[in-house]
Amino acid sequence: MEINNTEWYYNSDHNGLCRVIETQTLWGETICRVWMPNKNAVVRISASQLKPLSEITIDNKHRIAYLAFAAKVVDALTQDVLLAPIESQVIPLPHQVKALSKAVSSNWVRYLLADEVGLGKTIEAGLIMRELKLRGLVKRTLVVVPKGLVAQWIAEMRFHFKEEFRFIIASDFSAYRRIASQENLWQIHPQVICSMDSVKPLDNRRGWSMEQVAEYNKERFENLISAGWDLIIVDEAHRLSGSTDQVARYKLGLGLSEAAPYLLLLSATPHQGKTDAFHRLLSLLDAQAFPDVNSVSKDRVQPYVIRTEKRKAIDVQGQPLFKPRYTQLVSVSWEDCHRQQKLLYEEVTEYVREGYNKAKLEKRNYIGFLMILMQRLVVSSTRAIRTSLERRLEVLEEPLEQLSLSPAIIEEDWADLDGQEQADIAIRLRSEALKDEKTEVSRLLDLAKDCESQSYDAKAEALVSWIYRLQADEGDPGLKVLVFTEFVPTQEMLYEFLTERGISAACLNGSMDMDERVRVQKAFAEDVRVLISTDAGGEGLNLQFCHVVINYDIPWNPMRLEQRIGRVDRIGQSRMVRAFNFVFDDSVEKRVREVLEEKLDVIFQEFGIDKTADVLDSAQAGQMFDDLYVEAILNPENVETKVDEVVKSIRQQAMESKQSASLLGSAEDLNPREAQQLLAHPFPYWVEQMTINYILANGGMAEKKDGAWDLTWPDNEKMANVVFDKEEMIKNPSKYYLTFEDPKIRALTMNLPPFVPGQPIPIIAVQGLPLEIVGFWSLWRISISTVDWNRYRVMPLFLADGGQIFIPTARHIWDQLLTTYPRIICHMDVDSSRLAFEQLWKAGEQQGKFIYDELLQAHKRHLIWEQEKGEYAFDARRRIIMRIGLKQVRNHRLKILEREERYFHEELKLKAKVMPEMVPMLMARIEGETADG
Repeated sequence: MEINNTEWYYNSDHNGLCRVIETQTLWGETICRVWMPNKNAVVRISASQLKPLSEITIDNKHRIAYLAFAAKVVDALTQDVLLAPIESQVIPLPHQVKALSKAVSSNWVRYLLADEVGLGKTIEAGLIMRELKLRGLVKRTLVVVPKGLVAQWIAEMRFHFKEEFRFIIASDFSAYRRIASQENLWQIHPQVICSMDSVKPLDNRRGWSMEQVAEYNKERFENLISAGWDLIIVDEAHRLSGSTDQVARYKLGLGLSEAAPYLLLLSATPHQGKTDAFHRLLSLLDAQAFPDVNSVSKDRVQPYVIRTEKRKAIDVQGQPLFKPRYTQLVSVSWEDCHRQQKLLYEEVTEYVREGYNKAKLEKRNYIGFLMILMQRLVVSSTRAIRTSLERRLEVLEEPLEQLSLSPAIIEEDWADLDGQEQADIAIRLRSEALKDEKTEVSRLLDLAKDCESQSYDAKAEALVSWIYRLQADEGDPGLKVLVFTEFVPTQEMLYEFLTERGISAACLNGSMDMDERVRVQKAFAEDVRVLISTDAGGEGLNLQFCHVVINYDIPWNPMRLEQRIGRVDRIGQSRMVRAFNFVFDDSVEKRVREVLEEKLDVIFQEFGIDKTADVLDSAQAGQMFDDLYVEAILNPENVETKVDEVVKSIRQQAMESKQSASLLGSAEDLNPREAQQLLAHPFPYWVEQMTINYILANGGMAEKKDGAWDLTWPDNEKMANVVFDKEEMIKNPSKYYLTFEDPKIRALTMNLPPFVPGQPIPIIAVQGLPLEIVGFWSLWRISISTVDWNRYRVMPLFLADGGQIFIPTARHIWDQLLTTYPRIICHMDVDSSRLAFEQLWKAGEQQGKFIYDELLQAHKRHLIWEQEKGEYAFDARRRIIMRIGLKQVRNHRLKILEREERYFHEELKLKAKVMPEMVPMLMARIEGETADG
């Protein structure tokens, strides 16, 4: 066979079409350099491995069906069909579909997910991650979250998306190093989760040399951000904004923002009334778009924010997502049998009052923290105050030189700690609160022991009474109840108290590892009636199967209370949530709570609890409520006046927060139609048919039994019990769920061979088409590529024998090929096929111009957006430089800026150069099917 340069052949060695670039004959052997389009590679092969196109025909119906379905799958990818909701186990809600649609609508996947509390931002982030993975854009993902949310993230990614994340504990690096030879441990696993504070960089640490600090930062921070991530997700991202641009968390945020092309920041309260901190957060998404605080405007912010409000949220049927909530303040009386407990409360309160006044006078804030804790402990339970007094006495009796705890430690990130963590730190302070604190603590400890030996706590007895009362009210002897306390000793006491009375209980707290947490939650979902949780234990819980919450002790900040109730008041809750807040009669806490709740309720009604959350969920608000309760302890007669001051401040901040929240965009009405359409989308069916027809077309086997496939691939790999439909997999989890994310399936669309000039065109008959439809049908991929921009569309084309182009007919033929197999009549000869190819190419070029123009306009809009964003950033930086007083410094920085601006415009010119491409995917001649077939 004579080999001609520029001609197409079939390469039997590489099993695909190729075009000869060059031939060379040496010592009787002809060697060819050929281009393989399906691999986009040039290879050298022997001429003996080339076969003429006349021998390469589309010889069976399965091959045509495979190409038609594969093109349909490719077309779905180009039409922005959302694959993640179709191919994952989650059934998305309308606001989650809307969030996903916006997030993947451009190449620039860097967003702030700012849905209000309880709307499932974790699910949204998971959907976006899955979508990017299914499109082949993401392989390595890092999730950075506060420590208490690690277990929730791992569980939700596994349950909803079958995605496994490896929790890397930075403090265990020495153990990892013993089992891994890799220098950068963050590169071992493709999907990693870590806690935020474990990887933030240090400037210094007491007792460490600069070398030790540098090594610490290298392993935890520098290696982390240089590990080659595609996507980074940060939950509770407002914690990265910091009080200044120098704090450790903000430095962490800067590092993460530059460590991956795709970035998702999650926060229900991103603004918190502080524009400077909000600006720092937005600048992590796009430093060019937000070069200074003045750049934070509604028009500039909205493209980066995805936000839904609770009151707008609906389910797939269009009904409101959340049900009403009932909350009640339960007053617990001290009976005669509780006289000792009341006395203990009064004595500890006096100790707190005296110690706090002394700390305030001496300006020792850390002692003030300790006194506040003692008050919360005595309200929680006798056991909580007794164990804390014992520990406090041990500390006071230790020699001074044995304890080196710095008072500064107590003030670092104090507001982020739960009650038990605060107690563990504050009780260890060596400084005395009173002149002879040891004697006073010893006296109070004796009183606490005496009280504990005489009777159970009044609130514990009230708890049992309320559990039985609620069971009777709801007619449910197995009623699930979630009980919250701040302190582990109280938790332990309640567990003993309930189980002794035949009420099954389980405990959850911050000291438990993930496996323990999962076991406890599973037990509560099944047989256990009462779950007793601390605030740290409750982080990340999703307990929609329970609707009753009892707050055994009450955090002083109402937002902490809201977060507790939010564990059951979540998406999927089918009943009205009932919350009961326990307080003692004749206590400071009750007086504050009664006045505060009434007045806060007015603010909540005016602004909404979720809007007010921006104000309440902050360190400043925590300090404000601490001050309120302390003032009530020190000066009980001034309770109402102090509450009025606090409420006035909250209202003012809520007003400012509401105004600043407008930056995030107004809430739009949601439409359930898009979510409904996604649930009914045929994409899984297309993937299934593409796969089955490919296997059958290439000599493999596919047999369906009991709704599942047994597959033997052409390379002899076997897969059993395979399903492609999510509902089938949910019904029977033992089946093997094969999705488009599988590399083997994805390859069926990625390596589609082109149809080339001279390749024999099959003549086919398609059942259901009118006899008058006679002509050439084809599928084309129209694409545009630049330095950073790649877009394509699939175009069906029908060229009738009369020379007319009919696009609707082309789509109708394509649809018919997806419902019925064609009958292959014969093939056109090579010369006729070549002539037909030329005619179709001209028709494709004519019709494809419309698609090309659309792609070109989209590219131009993208360039304009980039140019405007860049020029705004350069102008802002120039204004800052011009304010520099020293002329030499100012001129030096202006020169650097001008150099960067020139480079920016040169890059824009390169990006403006467009390369179009038109590739035929399939060609066939259509001749009408007669009635007798």
